[in-house]
Amino acid sequence: MNTLKTFFFLTICLLFSCGNKQVSEDQTSVQSVQPTVASIAPVFNADSAYTYVANQVAFGPRVPNTQAHKMCGDYLVAELKRFGAQIYEQETTLAAYDGTLLDARNIIGSYHPENKKRVLLFAHWDSRPYADEDPDPANHYTPIDGADDGASGVGVLLEIARQINQTDPGIGIDIIFFDAEDYGPHRLATHRGNGFWALGSQFWARRPHVANYKAEYGILLDMVGSKNATFYKEGGSMYHAAPIVEKIWNAARNLGYGKYFINIQEGSIMDDHVAVNEILHIPSVDIVNYDPENPNGFGDYWHTVNDTMENIDRETLKAVGQTVLEVIYTNK
Repeated sequence: MNTLKTFFFLTICLLFSCGNKQVSEDQTSVQSVQPTVASIAPVFNADSAYTYVANQVAFGPRVPNTQAHKMCGDYLVAELKRFGAQIYEQETTLAAYDGTLLDARNIIGSYHPENKKRVLLFAHWDSRPYADEDPDPANHYTPIDGADDGASGVGVLLEIARQINQTDPGIGIDIIFFDAEDYGPHRLATHRGNGFWALGSQFWARRPHVANYKAEYGILLDMVGSKNATFYKEGGSMYHAAPIVEKIWNAARNLGYGKYFINIQEGSIMDDHVAVNEILHIPSVDIVNYDPENPNGFGDYWHTVNDTMENIDRETLKAVGQTVLEVIYTNK
């Protein structure tokens, strides 16, 4: 995640990002009351998702060009195979902001690849190479565990993959773990620019794993595991995929998760959904934790050495995972 300093869209609020401290002041609240209804989807197992998050963190920081990164990638491939997905891997070399060549690996698990009716679910699996927001300057070049910023979204998607393998949703599903999302400029770097973030999704959007790839919509999960997380309606998602945003937020309210999915629009984030929206034109939504009371817009642990398992909360994982399951299982 990174700093944005320019406007992305015509009438969207002032931008915020994982690195931007300028937040939209024009917050639009949509008042609606939704009845609580029974879910038709499988039951999302939060303990299982928590374990998948912990398993990733146990490898250590998943920074490209490290052994921990390679081992975790192998683990993710093995889990998707175990859950019945057809596997595609994109291995490539990507240039980081400082010229470092990154051995990157996008990991794709497809269900019913022959089905033209498809939904795309995605998250990034790499972790930040620098704790450059840490209050202690001695940690500013220390890689982080990335329990929430990276591993939480992947953990939720692995549990969703397990459920899909047990109960067919009746549509095609593609789960993508994008690499090299968080290798953007160090806060002290002279090299700037939003194009240096989310490198794996940019690569995939220009070279999808299958020719002429299409999906009805996409859902990105980023930082979806912390206690009392709040998910506002991200501006870029509203610009490109407003009907899907409303479908997700309505499903969350119907399931009783309204305290997590806040019915207010905020600014836009530079994240993996941007390339999917702007290059492939697949309307995609970013479900990302945002704290309007925090100066950086995110948790105090964000991009610090404190982004550890202590921040991961099963109730939040459940709220996100069950909501996404409800959306895809009502997409027939």
